[in-house]
Amino acid sequence: MFRRKLTALDYHNPVAFDCKDETQFRNCIVWLEDQKIRHYKIEDRGNLRNIPSSDWPQAYQKYLQDVSCPFGAQERQEALDWLLGLAVRYEYGDNVDKYKNCEPFAASGDSAKAVDPLVNLDSNSPDFKAGVTALSNILKIQRHDDYLVMLKAIRILIQERLSPEAITRASQNREGIPVTLDKHILGFDTGDATLNEAAQILRLLHIEELRELQTKINEAIVAVQSIIANPKTDHRLGKVGR
Repeated sequence: MFRRKLTALDYHNPVAFDCKDETQFRNCIVWLEDQKIRHYKIEDRGNLRNIPSSDWPQAYQKYLQDVSCPFGAQERQEALDWLLGLAVRYEYGDNVDKYKNCEPFAASGDSAKAVDPLVNLDSNSPDFKAGVTALSNILKIQRHDDYLVMLKAIRILIQERLSPEAITRASQNREGIPVTLDKHILGFDTGDATLNEAAQILRLLHIEELRELQTKINEAIVAVQSIIANPKTDHRLGKVGR
């Protein structure tokens, strides 16, 4: 599952790499830090480079925390896939001129037609699960057993909160109607003019919240009445209702 990214990074043996092999796994982590990510200074990589050490898992866990990886040491495949993605991003950043002129893959025939990218999606793929989990962690979305449900939630959040249109709407200031506090009677006196004014503001905000609540209640009542007033009859069951 890591072959394409390892190949893109010029790893010495991407085809035979086995993530479950402890020695290969540790060597790959050290290689990524030494050659591609380079988060630590050279003199600070000693614990990570000490592959045979029994303390290496602790050094690896600290490394994941230091690079802000959303996965822990126990999530081996997800963490490695995330590190590979980070390395690919750094590799591109170091060689922008080399990669920006690469011509896109030229598809021909029916394959050139636009297709739904989710049609051939393998929801059981470790790459897919790792990607969806990483996105859900970034967007603070609760995990779900069904990764497709998580992906749908991510799509909805991005469309409603992170799309250019949503950001534009959120950035627009809502203009309110100026209110003169002197025209609103507080009903009691705290003995302090500043406190009286603050109490008037809080009362007005509370009244506005009550109005919004009443509007929602009215909408719910109308919705229920529309169901009760216009039931559908199923003569086969001999019952009335939806």
